Amino acid sequence: MDEKLYQHLTTRPDLLNFIRNNPEWYRYLTRDPSKISEIELEAKRYYGKTLSQKIEKVNQNVQMVGMLIQFAEMMKD
Repeated sequence: MDEKLYQHLTTRPDLLNFIRNNPEWYRYLTRDPSKISEIELEAKRYYGKTLSQKIEKVNQNVQMVGMLIQFAEMMKD
């Protein structure tokens, strides 16, 4: 693996961990170090850090709070 690429990965432990969990990316990066942008996108999807995943998580939390409020109102009556 390219030394500059390895140095970049050591500054990003999330990417390094992603590669350890998905070793096929190690081969891709060894053959073509310019695929680092692709691995960053895949790691975001893997860790649930994309915008759509964050919005979905917020939506689920809002629904949970709504259900808890309904439950509390039912218990009050």
